[in-house]
Amino acid sequence: MTILSGPRVRHSVVFTLRHEEGSPEAEAFLAALAALGDIDGVEELEVVREVSPKNDYRLGVAMEFADRAAYEAYNGHPDHVAFVRDRWDADVADFMEIDFEALG
Repeated sequence: MTILSGPRVRHSVVFTLRHEEGSPEAEAFLAALAALGDIDGVEELEVVREVSPKNDYRLGVAMEFADRAAYEAYNGHPDHVAFVRDRWDADVADFMEIDFEALG
């Protein structure tokens, strides 16, 4: 990830799947999630696994955008909307989303 500065936006989500870790369903979901990096405006995308027992979320994704306009365009992109409707809502048991802009 780049250093967050200027108008950049970092979109971060931690989540737990309804599927068992390593299952074909979980792997298919993670592959579909990673494919969101192909949407115009997504500059970086990283899918990660939680290693600490301090919370119940097991996985995460972080994306970076040049600015809020690029982030909003991503949110409305048909591929993202379809992913949320067809995959996210069905496969994710719980999540927390955090979207950051730099302070200065």
